[in-house]
Order: sequence, then C-alpha cells, then structure tokens
Amino acid sequence: MKRSILLLTAVFVLTLFGTAMAASYTGPAIKAKLASEEIEGDFMTVWARNFSDHMKKWSGGKIEIEVYPYGTLGTTGDINELAQMGVVQFVFSDHAWISSFVPQAQALALNYIFPTEKVPEVLDHMAKNGEFMPLLEKAFRQNDLVPLSIMFEGWQWMTSKKPIKSLDDIQGLKLRLMSSKLLVEGYQAYGAAPTPMSYGEVYSGLQMGLIDAQVNPLFAIYSMKFYEVQDYVTQLKSEPFIGIPTVNQEFFDGLTKEAQTEMRRFWIDAIVPAGNWITERNMSDMEKMKKAKPALKFYTLDDATIAKFKAQAETVYPKYPEIGGEGAQKVLDALLKDIENAKKALGVK
Repeated sequence: MKRSILLLTAVFVLTLFGTAMAASYTGPAIKAKLASEEIEGDFMTVWARNFSDHMKKWSGGKIEIEVYPYGTLGTTGDINELAQMGVVQFVFSDHAWISSFVPQAQALALNYIFPTEKVPEVLDHMAKNGEFMPLLEKAFRQNDLVPLSIMFEGWQWMTSKKPIKSLDDIQGLKLRLMSSKLLVEGYQAYGAAPTPMSYGEVYSGLQMGLIDAQVNPLFAIYSMKFYEVQDYVTQLKSEPFIGIPTVNQEFFDGLTKEAQTEMRRFWIDAIVPAGNWITERNMSDMEKMKKAKPALKFYTLDDATIAKFKAQAETVYPKYPEIGGEGAQKVLDALLKDIENAKKALGVK
C-alpha cells in the first residue's frame, strides 16, 4: 500500500516536471517560505514539498521554497496571518481556518453539498471550468491573499467515546471543530456543543475530557493519535476536508507571469493525483488504526440517518450569506452551480 502511494506521487511529479520543462524561467532568483497546517508526512506537507521540488526544477534552481510543517512557525491561525502579512509567502491551510481572514471560504464548510463520490474529479472540473474559483480569488485578494487550488484530503470523520448512530447520539456532545462560524452553526444544528480548538490541543483535550469528540480526516486521526483516546470513528458523509494552497498577494503579483502560471498549473493539475494519493493513504491509516487498537469501531451512517442529518444541515444554508460577508451569496451560487455542472459532466449523482 505504501509503495503504491509513493509510486503514484512519483509518477505525477515526473509527468508534471516533464511537461513543464518546455518553460524557460527568466525571472530573478527567489527564496520563499511555505507554512503547512499539517505535520511532516501528512497531506499538506507532502504536497507542499512536491510543489517546492517542482518549482526548483522548473526554474533551474532559481525558485527555492522552504517548507515548514505544523508547529514550526505557530498554530493554524498564526500561519494564515503570517501569509497575509507576507512574513511567509505561502500557506497551505483549509477552508475553515482560512475563514478567519476570508469568511467567504466558509461556503466550502456547508455540509451535504458535495456528492459522495469522485470529489477530486468534481473539484478538478470546478477549478478548470467553473465560476467559483475566480470569485473566491476576488475575496482572497481583498485580504491580501491568492488561492491557488482546492484540494480533497478525504472525508471528515467524527471520533468519539460513545457510538454515534443517530441525531439523538450527538445531542450535547462536546465536539472539537476547526475555527469557523459556519461549521459551528452546522454542528449546532445537529444538536452538538461545538468547541473550536487548536489542532495541537485536541489530543490532550480528549484525554482530559475537555471535549468528548472531534472531527478530522482519517490520516490526521492516525498521525495525531486521536484514536488512542477515542473508541468510535463515524462517517457522516457530510463534509469533505478541502485544503487551499495560498500565496501572499503582493509576493505573487510581483512574480513573472510564467512563474504565476506554473504555480497555478502545478496545484490545479495536482487535484486528482493528490486526491487518489490521500484516498489510498486514508485506507492504509484505517488499517493501521485497526491493528494498533482492535477495539476501535468504524461506522458509516445508513442512508435514512444521513437524510435526517442532511435535513438539519440545510437549515444552516440561509445563514451563510450573512456569515460569509461581502459577495457571499454570489460565491455560494457559483459553488452550487459548479458542483452541479461537474456532476453532470462526470455522470455523478
């Protein structure tokens, strides 16, 4: 499994490098910093390093991007602010944490708006053909940032100390979420008691009983060892975890057009290969958790229960335009339109 993941990554990087060599970078030498929201070996840091390697090779060694894994430059909130200020030139964050700076990005936090299959392909179609990304970029630029892509990191899973098989089971549950007003509204609609908390504090929060449960993709549950202090892992099929590689606007606009184009091209072309990579990685990490803790139970909600969760999630949709701020309704309309167009093009229900 690990070997096939590495092979998939290598094939993508070599293919991209081969096609990119037709470009000849004529700009100045550049040294930049990229802060990742995740630890070494996890999705964001792995693909940030792929990006760094690619840009160095493409530019003949003239563009050097140093990658800083989670914790080396601060917490998830800190690194987004550093990128906005230009202290670091790039940040790889997610749709929730970046929303403190770009509230419109919370459209991606609405539950049950994506299909349950081919999410990387849907995002790829959106990025290449849709109206959402240009509107999202406009919102980012109003906050001194530029989004380069939208990346699927797997579905969010809820871990807990008790089984979650119905809406009744989630009532009053002290649940750690990423910092996003819309996410909090969404899980409150299910009856939970959401508690935003820094990524690095989640394990101790679970261990000490400050929170009962938390939400993250499988690779994070494994690498951050949350499963050690939880007994159940539940899939609501409600929320794909979406990463947004982002660059400081002033820095990006100061690059040559060829460098800007290559950076965008790398991240857009990476959506599907990276989605395949993380899907395989998540399955591998699930097996590792089962082996490390045989008593750990994995559960996916049935269709009837999902329908009840979805009905509650839809009560939150009207709140997004106010929470999302200026231009939010246009962003949401474009997102929903892009998803529907992608589903039709891909034959997805």
